[in-house]
Amino acid sequence: MKHRQTDIPSTGIQELQALRTLPRPVYGHVHGLPNRAIGQRHRHPWAQFSYAVRGVLEVITDSARYMAPPLYAVWVPAGAPHAVHRFEGTEIRSLYVDPAAIADAEAGGDCRVVTVTPLLRELIRGFGEYPVEYDEAGEQGRLVAVLLDQLARAPQAGLALPWPGDARLRRICRELEAHPDSARTLSGHAARLGVSEKTLSRLFLQQTGLSFRAWRQRLRILAALPMLERGHRVTDVAVACGYDSMSAFIAAFRWFTGVTPGEFFPRDQ
Repeated sequence: MKHRQTDIPSTGIQELQALRTLPRPVYGHVHGLPNRAIGQRHRHPWAQFSYAVRGVLEVITDSARYMAPPLYAVWVPAGAPHAVHRFEGTEIRSLYVDPAAIADAEAGGDCRVVTVTPLLRELIRGFGEYPVEYDEAGEQGRLVAVLLDQLARAPQAGLALPWPGDARLRRICRELEAHPDSARTLSGHAARLGVSEKTLSRLFLQQTGLSFRAWRQRLRILAALPMLERGHRVTDVAVACGYDSMSAFIAAFRWFTGVTPGEFFPRDQ
């Protein structure tokens, strides 16, 4: 997962801290603060709904990495510590949502990746042109009500990578994140760290819910998304992500997403 970018963290954090309350239950003007990628770990008393108009964005928490290519979004509950990164060429559209406006905005829940339906995408696009203090009692307020309803209904997607808490596992995961084509086996990692393979295998399953092999495969598929979105050849992406052949990569991609890379990123979207 290379080539992450962030907007200027200090500027974004200062503006975020200056925003004491939301001017309306939903805030997200096209040129507003929510559309910036704040790479510094932060939290706020509002829920955040962020998706990429183009490119791929990533939300990082202590327990997972959440990837959102076009037509997907990351839902961040109120109060959840997180950082937002974007990959090269990414354009973000985000909303801040008052927890009182929608049940899923309340603190204490988990982040998740959801599908942005065509209707939801158009609602967000239209809302982004509204003034910050839109008319809650008129047509604009009625559109916001539909927008909130569609946010609550957005179907969940599985584009998340659980992140372990154990320092040894985190070291392995960071290395694989930087080099998804690494072929080092779990036994190789165990020997280098001076711990048994059985211990690492048990910890991976306990802390991520996945075996090492399944975790690495999910990492590789997610690492492929920014490259595929930018139009890189599938063969080149397969090699960069550690697959021996294009067919093996396509089979793994289909198993994880349900579709082929070409179907996931149609060029005429």
